[in-house]
Order: sequence, then structure tokens, then C-alpha cells
Amino acid sequence: MKVFIQSPHALKNKVLTRISGSKSESNRLLILRELYPNLKIDNLSDSDDTDVLIEALTSSQKTIDIGHAGTTMRFLTAYFSICENRKVVLTGSPRMQERPVGILVEALKNLGADIQYVKNKGYPPLKISGKNIVKNRVKINAETSSQFISALLLIAPKLPFGLHLELEGEIASLPYIEMTVSLLQKIGIEVHFNDNEISVFPKSEIEDTTITVESDWSSLSYYYSLMALSDNDEWVLGFRHFSNQSFQGDRDLNFLYEGLGVQTIFDEESKTVILKKNTIPRAEKAFFHLEDSPDLAQTIAVTCLGLGMGCHLTGLKTLKFKETDRLQALKTELEKLGAEVEITNDSLEFEPCPHINPDVQIETYQDHRMAMAFAPLGLIVPVVIRDAEVVSKSYPHFWRDLERTGINFKVEEN
Repeated sequence: MKVFIQSPHALKNKVLTRISGSKSESNRLLILRELYPNLKIDNLSDSDDTDVLIEALTSSQKTIDIGHAGTTMRFLTAYFSICENRKVVLTGSPRMQERPVGILVEALKNLGADIQYVKNKGYPPLKISGKNIVKNRVKINAETSSQFISALLLIAPKLPFGLHLELEGEIASLPYIEMTVSLLQKIGIEVHFNDNEISVFPKSEIEDTTITVESDWSSLSYYYSLMALSDNDEWVLGFRHFSNQSFQGDRDLNFLYEGLGVQTIFDEESKTVILKKNTIPRAEKAFFHLEDSPDLAQTIAVTCLGLGMGCHLTGLKTLKFKETDRLQALKTELEKLGAEVEITNDSLEFEPCPHINPDVQIETYQDHRMAMAFAPLGLIVPVVIRDAEVVSKSYPHFWRDLERTGINFKVEEN
């Protein structure tokens, strides 16, 4: 499916919409609900990734294919390792089989888990034989992915003696570890997180508990970009089920976009976040360190391009391990539009681009964030988003909701 976007700079005013629950929170809570069935969840994510996890958790198949769902791969690796007498082969798409999982697997094996690599060492597919794990101390490299750590934390209270984790190196995406700790504590699990050590105490049962998932800040990022690129002086966008006290790393949007022309207002009573234009003068170049929120890199880079600003983003070392190598994908697509982009393993940079090429076809590389990050650029020049249906991975109703803001586009089959 191709989406052709050609919009006026001015959009509909005073739009109030709902974004579904955070994929990150939803997937953590689904694992916890499987371990503690009296946990109830409201406002679950409607993303493909969450649907894949629900299907996998209810499957009795010996081989489970999770497609592109990286979070699901990591969380299920830990979950199935403690499902006694259950044997499963956990696999995924060709790209998933290129995404490393060795750090998590080795930590689980050091605890006593029975996991074997089916093809290449350090990568899926994995053959997992569930067993009772009694060891309760392990070290893990924290520099590559916070999801490895969260996967261990989620199963920790069901281990007979709990779990003591020692995190080695600089911690990647710390807010997402804090999110996992917070959710454990909300359901009554005792967790201590001090410096680079986390202790989770065992708990066989919890009290009846209902948790409402906060809406997804990552999905909200595309509306920040629309707001920044729009000519509307008084455009107001409102979104429910958001909090200023969020543990989602992408909550940083509220201050990252201040210098890009967007003001964030929180109504804590109604759990609504409202976006407005601000009058803060823009710099010639934006400098952001995104170690805690690397998923915002694509959106911010495209916003800066559309505003005629330069951009220097750092803290991006995890992006090459995502649905695609996002740094290389960004460089390729931004350069089609006219930017001159330099990347390293940890950064992306370009100077202000005096002219943006119109009618460029943006490749999405089976990456939902590539499609959604480039869509707002249609306010500045006509663009074409290829394989646009990939948005369903995290935000199935993205194109419908985008249309509500006044964006003009047409859809054609590839």
C-alpha cells in the first residue's frame, strides 16, 4: 500500500483524539497477567506487537513465530524458560533472526535455563525447555537493550528465591527499566533498585488488581511533528490517558519539542495532554541526546528537516538493532529528500537543507516508525510512503487518525 500525501500547511483546529495504550506497558503487563491471572488490564495497546504476544501466550504449538515483534521475542524467551515441562521453538522473521538475543540467553543460562540456538549462536530461533530455575543471582550487560533486563525482571517474582541482578556498563533506555520496576511494584512485588543492582523478591500470589495502561507516548510523537511543521498559530491537539509522571522514555517529547515550536500542557485530573504552538525562537541546529528515547530519532530528524534546521542526534547506538538499521535507513531516505547526512554507530547529523525534494518515495524497510515519522513532512512537500500498512505494528489506526487532523492523502495498492 502506498500513501500519497499532499496537504495544506493549515490543519483542523481543536482536535481531541485517543491513542491506545502503550505497547511497552501492555506487553509487560501481559507477561505479568500470565504469571498472576487475577491481574486485570484496561486500555491495552491495539498494536500488532501486542496481538502477537497475546496469541503466543495462548498458543499450544511447539513452534511459535512472532514475526517482527522484538519485545515479544525477548519477553517470551524469559517466560518460556520458567514454564516447567513446556518445550517450544521461538522464531521470527528473517530480520528477527538477525537481531541479537545472546546477552539475555546467556544470563538465563547462567541462572540454569535450558535454551539452545537452532541456527546461529546469539540469534533466534531458540529451542527452550522450561524448567524450575532456583539460582537467584546473575550479571548482565546493560548497554545493548533494556528489554533484556525487563525480561528477567518480569519472571523474577515467580522464581523460588526471587532474583538479584547486577547491571554491568552504562544502562541503555533506563526509563523502560524503571517502568518495569514500577509495574511490578503496582501489583505488590517488592523491588529494590539501587545504582546498578536490582533485587526482586518472590511472590506466589497477588491481590486482585486492575491497571489502566497509559496511552502511548511514541505514537504521540508524530503529532508533535505535525504541530511543529504546521502553519497554524492556534492549533490545539488533545490526547487522553497521558500523565506527566509517565515512565515511558518517550515522555521526553514535552521538552524536546519546546525548541521546535510545540508547547505541552498537562491536565492531570482528566489525564489529557494538550499540544499548542509556542513562540520560542528556533535555533539553526538542534542538538539532542536520545539515549533514553532512541525511538524518537526518526521523528525528530524529519521535523528538523521540514523546519529547515540542522540536526545532531546522539545516544543512538541501539537503532541498528531495531526492525531495520534505522540509522542507515534514515540516512538513505533523508538524502533522497536533499539532506547531506553523516552517521556513526551512535549519532546522526545534517546541516540545514535549503531545498527539500518533492514527490520522493519513502521506503519503510518493514519499519513502522519510518512510515509514521516521514508522514508529517507532507505538510511541507508532497511525499509518498511505500508499504504504508506497516504502521499496524504499533499504531494500526494511524492513517485514519491522521486524516482527522486535516491531512490530505490518497491510498493506492503497491
